[in-house]
Amino acid sequence: MRGTQHPSNNGVLGAPKNWDQAELPCSALPITRVVADGVPHVVSFWRPTPEELRALAAGALVELWIVGQTMPPVALAVEVL
Repeated sequence: MRGTQHPSNNGVLGAPKNWDQAELPCSALPITRVVADGVPHVVSFWRPTPEELRALAAGALVELWIVGQTMPPVALAVEVL
């Protein structure tokens, strides 16, 4: 999947400070900063490739990878059109 632009985007996240792009490239990610139920959130939008869509339709699972040793509070959702 690739992070993609969305009409609500109001920011961009870059690689973390001191990130070694040669070791592991980290591209810019368009984001939308929102407050939901009084809690600040950062939302990014991802578009599956045709191959990923076929795999999902066949029952494949979605993986969420976090860099580091713990899992911050996260959520996955599908944009309802």
